[in-house]
Amino acid sequence: MKKLYRKLTQEQKDRGVIFSSQLLPGGIVHEVFDYCDDKEEYIKRLKSDRFFNPSHFTVNLIRT
Repeated sequence: MKKLYRKLTQEQKDRGVIFSSQLLPGGIVHEVFDYCDDKEEYIKRLKSDRFFNPSHFTVNLIRT
């Protein structure tokens, strides 16, 4: 699986998002907010895409 790193969108920044991940094609966007408990653990899990290697997803779009 390929990882693509991009900047957060302005809309995400306005809502207080500090990290987001989306599996492509067609995955749900998972977002982490500054006020979340265990935000470091959530980010670690969202960056780890080994579980999805045998799936149809080919890209993990990560925004920071």
